[in-house]
Amino acid sequence: MHISRVTLRNYRNFKNSNFVLKEGVNTIVGENGSGKTNVFRAIRLLLDDNLRRSAMRLENTDFFRGLQDWRGHWIIVSLEFSNLSVDEAIQSLFFHGTGGIDESQTTTGTYNLIFRPKENIRKLLSDLRLGDQANLQAILDTITIDDYEARITGRSTADFSNDDVYKAIVGDFENVIFPRDVSNNIIGTKLGSYFSIYDDISFTYIKALRDVVSDFHNNRTNPLLQLLKAKSGDINRQEFEKIVATVQKLNGDIESLSDVSQVRNDIHNTLVSAAGYSYSPKSMSIESGISEKAEEIFQSLSLRVGEDESMYEGSIHEISLGGANLIFLALKLLSFKYQQRRETFANILLIEEPEAHIHTHIQRTLFQNLEYQDTQIIYSTHSTHISDVSNVESMNIIGKTDNGYKAFQPTIGLAPKEVRAIQRYLDAKRSNLLFSKSSVLVEGDAEEILIPLMIKKVLGISLDEIGMSVINIGSTGFDNVAKLFDDSRINKKCSIVTDLDATFFDVTENSGDGEKLKSMKKKAIRSAKSGTERKVKLDGEYLKNSWVNCFYAKHTFEVDYVQSGNQQSVIDLLSDVYKKADKIQEATIELNSGKIHLYGVRVLTIANKEGKGWFAIQLGDTLNPDCILPSYIVKAISFAHGKFKPHILSKIIHYRLQHNIAKKVIPKAPLPSGAPFINQAIQQFDKGTLSFNTLFDSFKAAYPSDTAIAALDTISYD
Repeated sequence: MHISRVTLRNYRNFKNSNFVLKEGVNTIVGENGSGKTNVFRAIRLLLDDNLRRSAMRLENTDFFRGLQDWRGHWIIVSLEFSNLSVDEAIQSLFFHGTGGIDESQTTTGTYNLIFRPKENIRKLLSDLRLGDQANLQAILDTITIDDYEARITGRSTADFSNDDVYKAIVGDFENVIFPRDVSNNIIGTKLGSYFSIYDDISFTYIKALRDVVSDFHNNRTNPLLQLLKAKSGDINRQEFEKIVATVQKLNGDIESLSDVSQVRNDIHNTLVSAAGYSYSPKSMSIESGISEKAEEIFQSLSLRVGEDESMYEGSIHEISLGGANLIFLALKLLSFKYQQRRETFANILLIEEPEAHIHTHIQRTLFQNLEYQDTQIIYSTHSTHISDVSNVESMNIIGKTDNGYKAFQPTIGLAPKEVRAIQRYLDAKRSNLLFSKSSVLVEGDAEEILIPLMIKKVLGISLDEIGMSVINIGSTGFDNVAKLFDDSRINKKCSIVTDLDATFFDVTENSGDGEKLKSMKKKAIRSAKSGTERKVKLDGEYLKNSWVNCFYAKHTFEVDYVQSGNQQSVIDLLSDVYKKADKIQEATIELNSGKIHLYGVRVLTIANKEGKGWFAIQLGDTLNPDCILPSYIVKAISFAHGKFKPHILSKIIHYRLQHNIAKKVIPKAPLPSGAPFINQAIQQFDKGTLSFNTLFDSFKAAYPSDTAIAALDTISYD
């Protein structure tokens, strides 16, 4: 038995999301703030006996933050269990608890937390006439969180993620239609005191490893103490009786010390002399506080650890954070193993972001090694090193949408062969695309290295700060990765950037061509043919996919880079490429010629001579803010990112303004149309009183020759 689905409705940053889980190891992947902790807390509300029952009493802050008004809406957390045993006990549990109503023997069960308005509020809503918005609002205005109730149900048949089902159960706020049947059995039967899932499921939650040292100092959270307490009930009585006898003798010896007896007598005599015999205690003793109880003896024990070969063993607070985290994790895992020894129907282990302060090799090893028999393990992570060794079929990727965050299953609808191909691509480097807000897929090292650098140099922003990853596919096999982005899989934008490899010199065979030239012409013809075929294939593949778009360099990245007007940055590195002055001069003339058959051949000759990756690194050192972004790259960035926000646009304009000031460029007068002068315009834009269009008009008027204008003309914004 395992959790097969978690449905969250109106819970925190999730309006409506399904997490699909499998037996064995599962991974929930997401960037910081995407809601991984919220998913785990939702599961814990239903399964974690250590979470106070009062936690089910939710607050208005627990409602989905995108709701215009939370009042009247419901929070629903639903767990679906699959592969239920045919064992009589578990069938009985789910028949009376969370099994389907009409099933004589069920293989699935549901267990739900429903947080909804109390019956009197639901009755008021159901009495409203169709479309009566005024009275609806009057009722909603009176609702407080105290008008809500938490209800645990089983045997539900509703698909809570279905919008029509939600409206049928909760109500249609837009049209003011609320169900008459306020008891609505479709949400499941209320589970009474006879049902206790905690006795039948072994559940352990290991929180994010951020400040575990403090947990060791707290008796309630100390994992060592919890383990020892668990063992105290199983202690060998014969062994422990010897310890009790020793403790009793030690207590007696301490109490009989002459100094202790002297202090006791002195206290008594002082009381008698001060208050008189009648008002003084008739007897007094000083006893040793060493307990004879196993649980209290265990509380005095502490763990000491040696991290190196010196053999020195220090307390937890003396060792490294990574070491403390590993020990904490080990103790919690051992606690889970102890629980597994109970007769339970399911073993579930939640591990939240185990990567904190732990070396990358340990992260990978930890994930690969943690696999217990008959146990469902659910990780959450924002570590590429853990996602690297995760099975893509068992991943849920959290991404932001217009309606809050949702969970995406990346392999839905894919054939096994396609899944295997994706799994191979998702190494630690390429799995960045699982965490990013958007992705740009490129075919080689040059694009991977230079595109982020060019954006930073020209626009003054990094791709990281807008949540974009440039992923080097290392070939033109984009389809292996791009198919992840789809309506039914990951709903994130993805741009494909590739070369058409169109010829840029005369490839007609001549009788006087040497072997080297013949070979070069044939290669150029083959590349152009492949480029054309690749475009036809990619355009056809993603024509109807709104999440993926393709952008093409007409020739190759290096040739189009120079064609855009960036020849000077290549000229600036010629002394590192050629040793002879005449070679440098020849290359300079060709690069400045304006003739593509000359500068195109030259830049490719240099790139191939140095190696395209190394050439890109060298070229990166010569980039400056006057670099011109090739239009196809700007279009790819704009598609993947979507509309740029005002604070990013402001940062770009500030950056370009400072660059022009540093160059001592004198700004020109504003436009005759009355657009404000650039300094005034940017102040007004930052205050929110000016549109970006007007600000951009002022910038173009002031600095008409600025090299970033073409890029800013291309990107989209509100």
